[in-house]
Amino acid sequence: MRSETRSTDLGRLRGVARLVHDHPAKLARLMGFDLMVDGLHDRWISQIAFGKGDKTILAHRGGLKTTADEVAIFLHMLVFPMRTLLFLRKTEADVAEVMGAVRRMLESDAGRELSRIIYHSPAEITVASQTSLSTNLATNPAGSPQVTGYGINGSLTGKHADLIITDDIVTVRDRVSRAERERTKQVYRELQNVRNRGGRIVNTGTPWHPDDAIETLMPEAERWPWDKTGLVTQEQADELKRSMTRSLFAANYELRHVADEGVLLKGEPTGFSDEELLYNGIMHIDAAYGGDDGTALTCIAWHDGEPYVHGELWPSSHVDKHIEHIIQLHDRLRLGTVHLERNADKGYLADKLEDKGLPTHTYQERENKFVKISTHARGEWPHMHRYESGDDASAEYWDQVMGYAEGSAHDDAPDSLASAIRLHDSVQVNLFRRGI
Repeated sequence: MRSETRSTDLGRLRGVARLVHDHPAKLARLMGFDLMVDGLHDRWISQIAFGKGDKTILAHRGGLKTTADEVAIFLHMLVFPMRTLLFLRKTEADVAEVMGAVRRMLESDAGRELSRIIYHSPAEITVASQTSLSTNLATNPAGSPQVTGYGINGSLTGKHADLIITDDIVTVRDRVSRAERERTKQVYRELQNVRNRGGRIVNTGTPWHPDDAIETLMPEAERWPWDKTGLVTQEQADELKRSMTRSLFAANYELRHVADEGVLLKGEPTGFSDEELLYNGIMHIDAAYGGDDGTALTCIAWHDGEPYVHGELWPSSHVDKHIEHIIQLHDRLRLGTVHLERNADKGYLADKLEDKGLPTHTYQERENKFVKISTHARGEWPHMHRYESGDDASAEYWDQVMGYAEGSAHDDAPDSLASAIRLHDSVQVNLFRRGI
């Protein structure tokens, strides 16, 4: 009877081994990840959790790269409890989402059953925070958590790991900021000293710029564009193409870089980090009140005839959601008048801001957007300076500005920028006419 039981246990272990190594997507679906597909995601998860050597896997947006990382981390914790894993994303908030997903896998019925088959009892979580995760299976000599997560601005000094997974550490911020690209590359170089001898670094993500960390430092990538994964239909791809510039679609869905054909503002502004250079400037708001439009704001100050700009954009977002932030930003940067169109809201936003103590000026917009942007924004573009704030709203703003072409589906940020510059240009014209 004991021999039969042992034989049955071995058979179940072999079945589990095949499921874990060869069919992890099926296991992922048992834990609620219904969009994971056989073949494609089996390959990614297995390469991340059980592969050899460093690896880079690039896939289009919506390809479930991060989900594959989450499943791989879960399996690595169960199969290699003696090893440590370091997980790196752009921000700690991004890390917290992944830690929460892995914890839910460990606590799921399928996860507990899997660990019970392997170890005769379910794994129990002993460490669970937004940046660390461990179970009672852990046997690494240093007593470190099995998984530790960091944003790229966190300190990696003194850290060591057997497996390092980076996920989307290159983002839209790297597309629009040279300083951000260099910061990301420096962090990636530091990872070489973090991995233990014989350890691995696996990268997943989407490329954003020809000079980013993916294209210049990471191992030659395995690329999975939209037409190779089977996750995006031709109709969906056509719709995506209509909603963004050619260069953005190429980077996000074809995983390649193309010239910004038709883009009006080529190159990128010089960055600056001293926010005092924005003091005593003005603010312009291009407000959205629903639908697909976004709310954009531009803070601009002039020094020696050159514009110093901070912009923020919230796509598909009603301006009311951002009133308090606008007020705080206005106070922090010691800005003067807030300029707004009154075409759409008949003075609604101006009244709201004035009630909060902000000085406002409204105007009726009569100029064609493309003409305005190509005249005022393009005219100052070679001399423009961009505030390196490092936040997502700013990255969204500059991404839309730098991707703008005539006929673009969205133009809130370049419209706000051009409007803010036009205010200065109008003052200069008036001074010239008055002989001042």
